[in-house]
Amino acid sequence: MVLRAARPLLSRAQTWTADALNPQLLKAQYAVRGAIPLRAGQIAEDLRKGVGSYPFDKVVFANIGNPQSLRQEPITFFRQVLSVLELSSNAGNHEHRKQIENLFPKDVVERADAYLQSGGLIGAYSDSNGIRQSREEVARYISDRDGYPASPDDIFLTAGASEGIANVLEALIANDNVGVMIPIPQYPLYSATITLCNGRAVHYYLDEENAWDMSLDELKRSIAAARNEGTDVRALAVINPGNPTGQCLSREAIENVIRFCNDEGLVLLADEVYQTNTYDATRPFFSFKSVLRSIPECSESVPLFSFHSLSKGMLGECGRRGGYMEMTNIDQSVRENLLKRASINLCASVAGQAMVGMMCQPPKPGDESYPLYNEQFTATFESLKRRAQKLSDAFNSMPGVSCIPPTGAMYLFPRIELSSTAQDAAAKKGLAPDAWSCSSRRDWCCVVPGSGFGQREGTFHFRCTFLPPEEDIDGLVDSIRAFQEKWVATYGL
Repeated sequence: MVLRAARPLLSRAQTWTADALNPQLLKAQYAVRGAIPLRAGQIAEDLRKGVGSYPFDKVVFANIGNPQSLRQEPITFFRQVLSVLELSSNAGNHEHRKQIENLFPKDVVERADAYLQSGGLIGAYSDSNGIRQSREEVARYISDRDGYPASPDDIFLTAGASEGIANVLEALIANDNVGVMIPIPQYPLYSATITLCNGRAVHYYLDEENAWDMSLDELKRSIAAARNEGTDVRALAVINPGNPTGQCLSREAIENVIRFCNDEGLVLLADEVYQTNTYDATRPFFSFKSVLRSIPECSESVPLFSFHSLSKGMLGECGRRGGYMEMTNIDQSVRENLLKRASINLCASVAGQAMVGMMCQPPKPGDESYPLYNEQFTATFESLKRRAQKLSDAFNSMPGVSCIPPTGAMYLFPRIELSSTAQDAAAKKGLAPDAWSCSSRRDWCCVVPGSGFGQREGTFHFRCTFLPPEEDIDGLVDSIRAFQEKWVATYGL
């Protein structure tokens, strides 16, 4: 017998590196929290600790739609209902119950009771598609909004809209030849998730010259090119109101999209998380479901998934991770498998589920909480509208910058002119030109380069939220203007 020396055991840290990871994860990109925001976070930490030397004393994170991180006030009614739910463990105690009733408005306690009776115990799992009370509230909201009936059985409550979108894309992308049409520019959740699922992103370009509206000719061009390459195009995703572009689609554009999906046999994904963020009465929000139901030849034939979220609107409750997905014209076998997929994650946050119900059925006139709710909702809306206009006007007054005023969402997507000198400097750094511009900033505003969202070749943009507090907007504008003027003086136009 020959005795062999035992091989030394290596720690997992020594053997498991990025080379061994899923290659689709390595390929996926998410610029909203990419290199530039990470660097901004490091600078913010330096400022907090008093380390380093910077020509400013704070960083404004205008890179992400995270309203409450930028001091947007939460709406009291929603927080009060959650407070009652959190206190519910002792609700059977008579004295404890009396204390709750003395602390909170009557409609708050009644709403919390409705969730509790529907299985909305904060510390317990719910059904995988969500607590019934909230799904019924969502269905009533959709019915009232659209004028067509909605059923709670068609609704899944999700951990933000992102989870619902990701689950649907995962189910759709059956193999590496499946393509999903996505807008350019687009929110990179779509491109990243398609990459993770080893699918193909099929780009269609929004029309910047027409306020970022959609073009039927462009959709036809895109799908024809993809199919000519052998791609099995199965779905079309639309973001309305737009992210990062801030547009509300015209009804005509929505009708064209629906008829296009009907003709081409596509599943339609409608990302409508900004539906209450609309600022121009001449460009109102139309849900895809309402328009679909109004077209007789398509109303029962186009499969539609619609998504909404707590994270946007006047709530900005991003950390609650609440959202919903409505299924229209979806086959029962698909529903069953999506429920199976949801059950693997057990359920969305029950607190988030309850808040989704409240978002869809807030206090009404005559309710005790209505006056304060209406005051808070209106104040936030009017402030967002003013901030959008002020920033848009400011960008349009800066050298080398042009900006289409937003009619929806919470972002501006200004176009910037970058000279050949600037582009050459970026190439030497191994960066996209707009990424070089954004990473070169020496002001206190963190924005995201347009290359992280996609853009037509030869054009450059950046995305900037208009969420910073109103009292910071003037300083923000002055800082961006000073940077832009210095940039133009250095690199030209």
